[in-house]
Amino acid sequence: MNREDVPELHYITPIANVASILEYGLLSHNRSKKLQHESLAMPEIQATRTKKVVPRGRPLHDYVNLYFHARNPMLYKRQAEHQTLCVLRISATVLDLPNVAITDGNAASQYTAFRPSPDGLQYLNRQDVYAEWWTDSDPIVQWRKKSAKCAEVLVPDCIAPNNILGAYVSCEQAKAALAKVGFGLPIAIDAHLFFQ
Repeated sequence: MNREDVPELHYITPIANVASILEYGLLSHNRSKKLQHESLAMPEIQATRTKKVVPRGRPLHDYVNLYFHARNPMLYKRQAEHQTLCVLRISATVLDLPNVAITDGNAASQYTAFRPSPDGLQYLNRQDVYAEWWTDSDPIVQWRKKSAKCAEVLVPDCIAPNNILGAYVSCEQAKAALAKVGFGLPIAIDAHLFFQ
């Protein structure tokens, strides 16, 4: 994958967190502990992420984690909550910030490689990262595809609010809820992104 293959990055969050995000930016797991917020984190995954350290870096929970494309296994598992969620569109310029890392799968996995950004992009397969689905009749191929869909961009500590370009929501109800919390950037309805 090349730098020009990444038009934007995605951050999945409950709409209830957006007012705080607009004020403080996107915060790492460790920094967000200081603020009241709703978490989408699955306890079993977070237990693994707590123990993980980014090679030549810091604990994984010291990073904000972004996806290349939010139509992935994480959002699939949360599709029933679509009316309360949004996907924030983050400027791809964060790839050029200092000490950003790129993973070739979910950062919690023991099989995931971590590489510096933006050079780490060359190790990602664009077709797999942006694929419509990750299913396959061969379980090994399916595991590889599912892993690629969960590739992450890890940004140390926080991402300033001025890096937010807009948001995707699943429906009119979610759009109204997002506007109500003061989100003044473009909001696009994309039911397909949310598996609707």
